[in-house]
Amino acid sequence: MSEGTEFPIPPADFSFLVQSILMQTQMQLGLLHFGEEDELVEEPNLALARHSIDLLSMLQAKTKGNLTVEEQRLLENGLTELRFRYVQVADEQKKKSEPQLAQPSEDEGPRIITSDGGKGTKTS
Repeated sequence: MSEGTEFPIPPADFSFLVQSILMQTQMQLGLLHFGEEDELVEEPNLALARHSIDLLSMLQAKTKGNLTVEEQRLLENGLTELRFRYVQVADEQKKKSEPQLAQPSEDEGPRIITSDGGKGTKTS
């Protein structure tokens, strides 16, 4: 990197650590994509995302009572949002993997089943 393109390094504090893991988890869930539009978007990695959420949850438990109000809110709100998004992505993945039921085309219109099993025989 040249001298004019260097970016300042953020302070090494608890908030930065939490924000880093939050961002990483969003990428693992496929919520963030960095790259060209024509690049293939990777499938979400639910196992890795679950691990990151568990890691944040462990940090929350181990630091209980030692955080500022802002740090506590960042961690609680981040975990709540990630857990919600995890469930959404997992449900979407499950729907994609299930076989699709045949949907009637728009041109077919409603079907009427008659007492003769739809054979169309006349009863007089």
